[in-house]
Amino acid sequence: MQNADWLILGLGNPGAKYKNTRHNIGWSVIDKIIEKNELNFFEKTKYYQIAEYKHKNQTCIIGMPLTYMNLSGEAVARLMINYKVPIERIVVLVDEYNFPLGKVHLRKGGSDGGHNGIASIIEKTQNPNFIRLRLGIDRKFGAGELVDYVLSDFNSDELEQVQTMQENAIMGINHLILSGFARSASAINSGKLFKPEAEPEKH
Repeated sequence: MQNADWLILGLGNPGAKYKNTRHNIGWSVIDKIIEKNELNFFEKTKYYQIAEYKHKNQTCIIGMPLTYMNLSGEAVARLMINYKVPIERIVVLVDEYNFPLGKVHLRKGGSDGGHNGIASIIEKTQNPNFIRLRLGIDRKFGAGELVDYVLSDFNSDELEQVQTMQENAIMGINHLILSGFARSASAINSGKLFKPEAEPEKH
């Protein structure tokens, strides 16, 4: 395939010891999409591994950088060029310690917020205007403990919330693909997308 409608990448670090860490929550969502839809990686390089995901009539390249987090931009810049995806249709799934565990938030553009993966993508694409799907990992750390915290595994009592967040993130991605950024940001950031529909009134 030559072109894609969307490029959707989960950030994380490669290697078994990082698999279940807070920093790899974006990567874990991509794993879930691939598992749920029985997809296979069709291309793997030293920079990334990717699969093709079709949702309705939209073709998406989904995957994850295989560099370490602070070199994520190497993968994004290459894929952006290879599949001719405009910056406004690049979606990056990323951990966010400024949000409580379970919160899902959609944002376009802005600074890197101190996140090395986002900083690398801005640097390599020379454009901050990609979409970030930010996944809350909570802020249970003190001064000087950030690195150890984001590279720690989720606690057993957090796993149910993590699973719900992963499912909500997938719901958010599918909504974004179909409805575009503005409508999806409203639905996701308000939480309305994740609330079960109210039961119809009985007469």
